[in-house]
Amino acid sequence: MVYTNDNEKNVRAFSEQLERYHTAIALLTSSETNVPSPSNRLTVYVVRNENEVRKLYGEDNPFLGGFYLPRAGGSIAIVSRVKAAGRDLDWSMIALLHEYAHHFIISSSAYGMPRWYSEGGAEFFASSRFNADGSVELGRPAAHRGNELFLARDVTAEELLDPAAYEKRRTRGYDAFYGKSWLLFHYLTFSKPRAGQLTNYLHLIAKGKSQREAALEAFGDFKILDRELDTYLLKNRWNFLTLAGSAIRIGAIDIRAVSAGQAEMMPVQIRSRRGVTTEQARKLLVDAREIAARFPRDPAALTALAEAEHDAGNDKEAVAAADAAIALDPMQANAYVQKGLSLFRLAEDAPDRDSAFNNAVKPFVALNRIENDHPLPLFYFYQSFSKRGRTPTDLAYQGLVRALELAPFDTSLRMTLAMEQMRRHLMPQARETLLPVAFYPHGGKLALAAQRLVAKIDASPKWDGTAAELVMSTPVGGDEGQTDAPDPAAAAGAQPGGGGGKPADSDLPAEPAQP
Repeated sequence: MVYTNDNEKNVRAFSEQLERYHTAIALLTSSETNVPSPSNRLTVYVVRNENEVRKLYGEDNPFLGGFYLPRAGGSIAIVSRVKAAGRDLDWSMIALLHEYAHHFIISSSAYGMPRWYSEGGAEFFASSRFNADGSVELGRPAAHRGNELFLARDVTAEELLDPAAYEKRRTRGYDAFYGKSWLLFHYLTFSKPRAGQLTNYLHLIAKGKSQREAALEAFGDFKILDRELDTYLLKNRWNFLTLAGSAIRIGAIDIRAVSAGQAEMMPVQIRSRRGVTTEQARKLLVDAREIAARFPRDPAALTALAEAEHDAGNDKEAVAAADAAIALDPMQANAYVQKGLSLFRLAEDAPDRDSAFNNAVKPFVALNRIENDHPLPLFYFYQSFSKRGRTPTDLAYQGLVRALELAPFDTSLRMTLAMEQMRRHLMPQARETLLPVAFYPHGGKLALAAQRLVAKIDASPKWDGTAAELVMSTPVGGDEGQTDAPDPAAAAGAQPGGGGGKPADSDLPAEPAQP
């Protein structure tokens, strides 16, 4: 779903391009992704300019062109205004395609991907061209990375393939990480002498090899690879792939104007979905209440108010706003989510916790009837046991497994499932669940926790998962100098879906634009 303030012609043009892009990647990668429920699809918010993107991200980064937040039932990408005219894409469209490539690749893969591979792959697909005959060209030269590759500080093959080597030389200045990642991905994709090496590399990582070990075994000497990349960069002609328009079939595109109340509430909605601190939530609530007062019969506006109330800690008010929205429109999925989130929080301090948690599950049960493949009802059914200190039933566990199948990109959901699998002594399954978090491209507390757990599983084959929380907080290998040590309790009970509240900025990916 795309929200933008633009004319219908341009909205249809770039929506069609995005649909063709999705189909082209699926064909090229032979991926079969589940058709997501409406609420579990990626929502793209197109804002006025890059300054708005930076403001929403919360960082005045001159290289920031957009960002993507993967969340069960609430994945979003925020980019600046998109122009879809012409065959060659402007930066805003490239940033959007980059973000969508991340979402597609993470959604269609159950394995962890090194950062260079994730970013290089996103750049590979984002360097596309849409032709008038309906064909799509993928893997074109990343012209928007040209200046970076030739002028920014070089990043060697070793630094790309060994995160520890990169961190040793990393500075706050801009370097060629994204451009060099694209170059390596492109080279390994089209190089005949190195055919099959990239697939072998990913298999080695999946089997438990470290990134450095897998790279050395698959690619050989880093210095030789560097020389080949330098030569490849100076090529006059580049290979790319063209998919015929006849092979790319897309569905119908529905364009509609949002209601007047939702249009007024859109800045609040975007800010809430991005994530807010408690202080930000309280300031935003002033605007949300003022707008909702002017549109008391607009269910979308009332749903946004419910989210703003929840973020600000006003759970009873959030439930009231959600109930008002549902009464006007029973299909307001996010209203059920916000009501359920608030009832779960109220249940923590309720005199009769059993009764309160039983009541808190009801909005999610209702949502499940509307969207059977929405991941959050499955997650909160599981939480209704764990929050009360009860052993989750097998049905609750299977629901959690299914939730991750529906939202494989949600790292918090992965951590919750992995902890439950370790509690059940299902160590091979837990390791497989943890790997994508351990390899999360932008690191963060959950990634560090997952790395420690995977290291423990690999080092101690007889470990049954006992005291996993202690393992998460105990430094291993070379991470003693880390300053973002995970909170075991938070990692064990991480909340997926981005239901509001303070965001974990260290886990949010930022995409630098061409300097």
